[in-house]
Amino acid sequence: MAEPHATQAGTAAPERKRIPLTGLRGAIARNMTQGWQAPRVSMTAEVDMTQCERRRAELQATLGNTAKVTLTAYILRALALTLRDHSRMNALLRENEVELVDEINLALAVSVENGLMAPVIRNAEQKSLTALAQESAALAGAARAGSLAPNTLQRGTFTLTNLGMTGIDSFAPIINPPQVGILGVSRTIDKPVVKSGAVVVAPMMGMTLVFDHRAVDGYPAAVFLTELKQRLASCEDL
Repeated sequence: MAEPHATQAGTAAPERKRIPLTGLRGAIARNMTQGWQAPRVSMTAEVDMTQCERRRAELQATLGNTAKVTLTAYILRALALTLRDHSRMNALLRENEVELVDEINLALAVSVENGLMAPVIRNAEQKSLTALAQESAALAGAARAGSLAPNTLQRGTFTLTNLGMTGIDSFAPIINPPQVGILGVSRTIDKPVVKSGAVVVAPMMGMTLVFDHRAVDGYPAAVFLTELKQRLASCEDL
């Protein structure tokens, strides 16, 4: 909504452009305000994505044009398997309790024209890498087309937000309540690293885990992030 306003000289100034906090924008504002009020802690790690990049290329060559596989599918798969071993991270914070959830339902943040949506991949730990690639692509496409079914936005237990396609080196996302954790992924960039005593160039990806300290303490959160890093670096069981 726009309205004119007068300058000191009495001439009309350009109209002010305003975006009302209603609809999707209003829902985002309310949810982010609630998430910001949580006593949150963030911790970061860098992971060598050499093995995942190699396996992604091999899988893409096998699949051809039948499905597009991105690193997001590998992150989703590694995240689901790591959450399976860390139930306190796959939880919801209720008024006076922490609810541990058996299902691992990953919400994937998707940028849409007027804001942000987070459709949910249910029972993610039971799905193959290819299945996760296909489902995440379908959900993102439906979100951008405005055709998501309402139930696809419900029952998420942990959120992944990936800004790897931008130039961002790191960021700390806001928790998606009532979830207790969210993972922010930044770009993958070639960097010099030391391997077996030699300096080599490797694709390094940044990760930031933000968690609600009421539900999870620092040490178990750090162990969770470390195991996620190791799983992505080895790419053995993905």
